[in-house]
Amino acid sequence: MRIPLFHVNAFAQGPYSGNPAAVCLLDSWLDDAWLRKVAAENNLSATAFLMRGTDRYQLRWFTTRCEIRLCGHATLAAGLVVLDLLQPGQDKAQFETRHLGLLTVGRAGNFFAMDFPALIPQQCANQPPGLRAALGLETDPAELLEVNETYIVVLANQRMVASAAPDFSRIEKFHPHVVAITAPGEQEDFVSRYFAPSYGVPEDPVTGSVHCALTPYWSRRLGKTQLDARQLSDRGGQLQCELVDQRVILRGRAILTIQGTLTI
Repeated sequence: MRIPLFHVNAFAQGPYSGNPAAVCLLDSWLDDAWLRKVAAENNLSATAFLMRGTDRYQLRWFTTRCEIRLCGHATLAAGLVVLDLLQPGQDKAQFETRHLGLLTVGRAGNFFAMDFPALIPQQCANQPPGLRAALGLETDPAELLEVNETYIVVLANQRMVASAAPDFSRIEKFHPHVVAITAPGEQEDFVSRYFAPSYGVPEDPVTGSVHCALTPYWSRRLGKTQLDARQLSDRGGQLQCELVDQRVILRGRAILTIQGTLTI
């Protein structure tokens, strides 16, 4: 079987930045074991699988280990593939997902814009034992939030986010929870990092899905609905975030880096 394959850097500011995602175009669904094997072969933080429908695409996401409920950067990558390569000239791509219903990616000037549900984080009353040590933090978090099996650790400043030294083997023990850290930015409104080692992603370069929770939190805290965000991974990534009612609009650039065929 030969599968059209694309690699796209999502939320990229230029070459070799942003989060690389693979996009595979299918004529029919393979069984889940094969989808996971293909994702493992791609060896990226996420692979998006697309199957064309009548007026939209079905979309699923896999890490090298398992299927996930939501992936922002691979959705952005899928949007570029549809709007620039499969259906050039269209302004909007629609994706039917298994867990979150219909998602859309549209053109927004030089950016692509994704329309996602907002996730509202709540205060986490009990800090899980060993969280501070697992993140290599010098001091306790200023605030601890939780949403969608994600611990969100709020720190005082950008320096603390950048200098955190996570121990991935310890963070993996919090499964099914993953961990994000965030703080006010020096140039952007806020910055973050994201760790999901139990899902095969020790540190994600740029994580669109967690910004569905970070956007409403920082919107409330900063008193504004449009925010600039940066993820402080080695590759780095830039996002424009907007809170609109109960939806989060995420805008970012995407760059096609590889186009070919995967043989299985």
